[in-house]
Amino acid sequence: MTIVDSPALLAKFLRAEHDISIGFVATMGALHDGHIRLIKQAKEQNEIVVVSIFVNPTQFLANEDFDRYPKKDSADKKICELAGVTYLFMPDTASIYTNDEVSLVAPVVKGYILEGMSRPGHFDGVLTVVMKLLNIVRPTRAYFGKKDAQQLYLISLMVKKMFLDTQIIAVDTLRDKDGLAYSSRNSYLSKTQRELALKIPRSLRIATSMIIEKRFDSAKIIKKMEEILNPLEVVYIAVVDREFNALTKVEISNTIILVEVLVGQTRLLDNIWI
Repeated sequence: MTIVDSPALLAKFLRAEHDISIGFVATMGALHDGHIRLIKQAKEQNEIVVVSIFVNPTQFLANEDFDRYPKKDSADKKICELAGVTYLFMPDTASIYTNDEVSLVAPVVKGYILEGMSRPGHFDGVLTVVMKLLNIVRPTRAYFGKKDAQQLYLISLMVKKMFLDTQIIAVDTLRDKDGLAYSSRNSYLSKTQRELALKIPRSLRIATSMIIEKRFDSAKIIKKMEEILNPLEVVYIAVVDREFNALTKVEISNTIILVEVLVGQTRLLDNIWI
């Protein structure tokens, strides 16, 4: 495994790899089993794999957890080495951004609903850094988890509308033994908070049960989920189609049910794809 911190140097290495497929996994570090699933799939489907670790400042709002975001560089390097990563890209902020920066703006509707409503400007930062990383790596395929469904949708839309020659691969959410979706921010949770956080997957299981029973009304599903999630602070629960349009009734094979809650000060996302 080669560790690189320079965008220009990584691009030089990758351009020298002629006529081979490149799989790319963009991360902010503090790697967990969910990231490992992305890396493994990238390795299975490509000849070389690039992983980036970069805590992107432009996607954090004021008073969010940028300064305390989990940082585990030594462990992350070992995980990537054991997973068979070819290039590990670990740039610093100065190599990615300048003081007078060019940036992307998320769609004015789909980028400012749900998580975009509670974190205005967040997706501007996400799309800007992902565009930069894709242009550095120029991957054949890039892998993103379904847990961050709105992010996945917007990145896929960006790649399509900007005519980028990269295939975006959506990878199923991986869960811990207790059902909680893997997230680097899970490390913030106390034992008591983690127990409360288990209400999130429980609410999604209840929603799934209602759909199996052919109870498709979105308002009723949301109400039941709210009951399960009490007393957690619910940021949103939404029933949308694959294009992130609100649905009044679940459409089989075209629905995502999303939830975002605050467990203490920790923001956690989860969803199910129906």
